[in-house]
Amino acid sequence: MSPEMLNVSLAMGPGVAPRIFSTRSLESLNAGLRLLSPEPMEEFTSSRSRGLLAETDILITGWNCATVDAAVLDTAPRLRHILHAGGTVKHHVDGECWTRGIQVSTAADANAIPVAEYALAMILLANKRVLQIARTLHRDKTPVEPDGLFPDMGNYGKRVGIIGASKIGRHVIRLLKPFELDVVVADPYLGPDEAANLGVQLVGLEELIESSDVVSLHAPSLPTTLNMINAGLIARLRTGSTFINTARGELVDQDALLARLERHELFAVLDVTTPWVLPMDSGFYSNPNVLLTPHLAGSLGSELERLAATAVAEAHRISRGEPLRFPVRVEDLAFTA
Repeated sequence: MSPEMLNVSLAMGPGVAPRIFSTRSLESLNAGLRLLSPEPMEEFTSSRSRGLLAETDILITGWNCATVDAAVLDTAPRLRHILHAGGTVKHHVDGECWTRGIQVSTAADANAIPVAEYALAMILLANKRVLQIARTLHRDKTPVEPDGLFPDMGNYGKRVGIIGASKIGRHVIRLLKPFELDVVVADPYLGPDEAANLGVQLVGLEELIESSDVVSLHAPSLPTTLNMINAGLIARLRTGSTFINTARGELVDQDALLARLERHELFAVLDVTTPWVLPMDSGFYSNPNVLLTPHLAGSLGSELERLAATAVAEAHRISRGEPLRFPVRVEDLAFTA
């Protein structure tokens, strides 16, 4: 093995690797990288895992990876990079990694793309009133005059409110640019100049809630964002508006939201809820103003290949002596998911 060769190992939960990493993606590792084993480590305590860690320069991780803490790092003297083929690294990368100078990368940006695509589709369908009109047609089985039911239907000139200029929120903003929509954003960490560079207007959260035809939530789940869309804000949502949640259920007062839905004052598209699976008697299942989906907005099916490709591309950058494209800084953890 040449001195420049870097050893790569995989670490993730049972059954994860076959979903994300195809044989083709692993074979695409370039000549400067050597995969020590195609079988990922599911823990870091066995003799096999300790042997792999001793030789690993780059660790590619996936969902349900065991925690990389000080004890693990003590067995991995060569480790310099952790590349996560998924979103958040909070659940498996300990702060000791940054203390020891290990560089961390994530595929969160890649995972944001299908979520943004889902949000875009739902925003356009919501303004066109497609789901409501389709439901009426299925129910009544008679001719329907769409703009007779919804005179305000259509996307032209409608206001779309994006809560959170996160990775996903920014992808949604990018995808909305071709449409003649009025896009506004509420985010306490976004300044006016940066908002202008994104091509959107920065407004306060209350103004966004009160004035938007569609509100799409893209804030991270943090102690400071729990129940951020509280009963007071839900009461301010415009009658007839649509609320879309692809973030996390715990960010929303679901009881207050359901109460307005049951009064037929709002529409909602919910890809996430709290709990993750609602009780069988939940009103969200039966309410005609709700589209409920089972957390399908994120990377699934063929989209998982993008996560693998992102991690492999980062490994290639390392082998060429280039900086990571998607680094995770320890100071960012306090306000990212």
